[in-house]
Amino acid sequence: MITFVTARPGHDMRYAIDSSKIRDELGWQPKEDFASGFGKTVQWYLDNQEWTKRILDGSYQLERLGNA
Repeated sequence: MITFVTARPGHDMRYAIDSSKIRDELGWQPKEDFASGFGKTVQWYLDNQEWTKRILDGSYQLERLGNA
């Protein structure tokens, strides 16, 4: 059973992550910054317009695309 509630003021307005611990302790850094990641995401949607059409028309049945 799902019960919908009104949104809390300010809720979901911003999501952020502080990756300083993983960077400092493991030396990890993301391969993409926001701009390059966003550009790759937009390009993926442009390259996969048939998939997007299937989402919109309801014929998509949760098949995976891309790397397995």
